[in-house]
Amino acid sequence: MSTEEHAPAPADPRVLRAIAHPVRNRILAELEAVGPLRAADIARTVGLPANQASFHLRQLAKYGLVEAAPELARDRRDRVWRLVGGELVVDVSEIEKVPGGRAAGQVWRRQATAAAHELVERAYADAREDVRRGSVLEASVRLTPEEVSAFNRELNALVNRWNDRARERGDEARTYQLMSILQRYPEAGEDESS
Repeated sequence: MSTEEHAPAPADPRVLRAIAHPVRNRILAELEAVGPLRAADIARTVGLPANQASFHLRQLAKYGLVEAAPELARDRRDRVWRLVGGELVVDVSEIEKVPGGRAAGQVWRRQATAAAHELVERAYADAREDVRRGSVLEASVRLTPEEVSAFNRELNALVNRWNDRARERGDEARTYQLMSILQRYPEAGEDESS
């Protein structure tokens, strides 16, 4: 899920609660990586019964995160889903400003932190077993504050190009998780939590 250049999700605390759910988060990830999908396709990929995938998609639609794409349906009974705006952008700081937002932000951060921890653990294990299953890149880069935005735009553009390439191929590629954290080191003597 991106943090730049697209219309943000509604500033509603329920949005954070909706995406804090691991299954819904995975559904959003598949829609971001693959593009529009049917509930049955999502169910097969995520390993859920189709009725559960449909339920989660309806919940995500209720909060304005996904929408039906009737122009992509084969017939009136067919339902295809896509991300609203093509990419999900959540501005947690804006949501935390509204009533109930702070508590929702805490729930979302706990879930996101746990998911990130699991991702790092799996990535290191997978990279040891087989480089084709995953990799870990740790690097340091010197940037000015202005360059941080440019760096993020370039990284988002790179991910989007690879997603576009995969969508054009239409093959049986798997979805990989990519976590990018660009965080400055604290200055000498500065509290690391600031």
